[in-house]
Amino acid sequence: MALNPTTTTTTTTTNRADDSVKRSFYTIPVVRKFEGEQTKTLSEERRRTWLANINRRDVPSKHSKICSDLFIQGKPADLYNRSHPDWAPTLKLCDISGPLKSKKMKTKETDMERFNRMQHRQKTREEHDIANVLLDLQHYDETSFAQEGDKSTDHRGSSVCLFNVMGKMEPDQEPTPKTNLISQSVVDSEIQHLITENTLLKNNLSSYKMNQESFCDNEEKVKYYAGMPSYMTLMTLFEFVAPYIPTSRGLEVGKFEKMIMTLMRLKLNLSLQDIAYRFQVSTSTVSRTFLNVIHVFLFWPEREELQLTMPMEFRKDFGGKVAVIIDCFEIFIQRPKSLMARAQTWSSYKHNNTIKFLIGITPQGSISFLSKAWGGRASDKYITEHCGFLSKLLPGDIVLADRGFNISDSIGMYCAKVITPSFTKGKAQLSPIDVESTRKIAHLRIHVERVIGLVRNKYTMVQGKLPVDFLMNDNGEIPVADKIVSVACCLTNMCESVVPFD
Repeated sequence: MALNPTTTTTTTTTNRADDSVKRSFYTIPVVRKFEGEQTKTLSEERRRTWLANINRRDVPSKHSKICSDLFIQGKPADLYNRSHPDWAPTLKLCDISGPLKSKKMKTKETDMERFNRMQHRQKTREEHDIANVLLDLQHYDETSFAQEGDKSTDHRGSSVCLFNVMGKMEPDQEPTPKTNLISQSVVDSEIQHLITENTLLKNNLSSYKMNQESFCDNEEKVKYYAGMPSYMTLMTLFEFVAPYIPTSRGLEVGKFEKMIMTLMRLKLNLSLQDIAYRFQVSTSTVSRTFLNVIHVFLFWPEREELQLTMPMEFRKDFGGKVAVIIDCFEIFIQRPKSLMARAQTWSSYKHNNTIKFLIGITPQGSISFLSKAWGGRASDKYITEHCGFLSKLLPGDIVLADRGFNISDSIGMYCAKVITPSFTKGKAQLSPIDVESTRKIAHLRIHVERVIGLVRNKYTMVQGKLPVDFLMNDNGEIPVADKIVSVACCLTNMCESVVPFD
């Protein structure tokens, strides 16, 4: 210990350079004057005890230290733990050898055992007192209402005012145990406070969970996490897809939570680990749930349904013959390792590896067709002719498309017609008739681009780069990339349309 050997009977100790012996050093406690009278008195007594035990005759400086070897547990106890053996140093206060050393070791063990027994007795006494308070409270609850009822009414049914009698009472009356009533009322109030606090904490905890109750009557949460316009729409979707969601044994995640997992990943593009933390499951469970749940198909509407919901701006320019508005959009993917795959997915328009989809919307703005994923190198004309879109057309249907869709001959084979904006190729300028027709077509065709933008903005997973694994076609199953885009389009159909009806 770092004390002057000439003024104390303790020995000087240090740490060894090879770290074989590690000691700690503690400052001699000072008097704490500004923390209350009890703290001041206790700190003065502790300082005197320390100086007396180490036999320090002079006034120690602020640099004086006490070695950890002088304490049973290697460090001093807290100031307010007066009964602890390490409240003051008690070991190695002088050079000890022979029988005296073994006697000191036994004293060390005895002091610690005595302290542990005292702590155990104190804990048992506290538990006993708490049990007595609870029993008294139970007895008070059972008898208080009966006593109040007997005192408040007499035999004739008239009410009597209840009050406390102050001063000297008659000899034949027993005094009311006011102390017990006061203590019981305090305990009752504290219990009620704890029950209320516990209820509030449970309600706060349930609001952070992703179960069905947390989404009920919380429209903002439904819009943010699921992308649905309302809770009723979300439950309608759940009732439709619940029979097709597989159940898992041994998991606390239900069908509703599985659907919310899928919607959250589509809507917010959250990582698997993030969703796993939110639902307290493993990342493999989240990945497996996402691949199993995300599966849906789009339906092509009948002509009668199209005519009933045809907006007025389409009726004015094309009657009721417009069946679909088509366009292509691309989604970025990670760079494939295969050179052939790189060439097939390279897009000269995006200057990146992409996959391309052909999308078709009805005049009302709902998505009615979505092709499978094609490589970014494929042209719009090639995708339209080979994705199965032409087989859905009926004679007399009108298709609105962009200039890049040179598919008049292919659509003409099905007795349908494609209308695109006019070209200026080979012309100095467009004629007034072509300018007016182009303006009308562009004004109506822009709706498909607005729908594509809505899908991208609402479900951010479509904005980022999809992994190459999502393009794999294992065992003839639909690739995950096709499922992701088709589900995003179907969920967009459940939201408000971008095309006004009137």
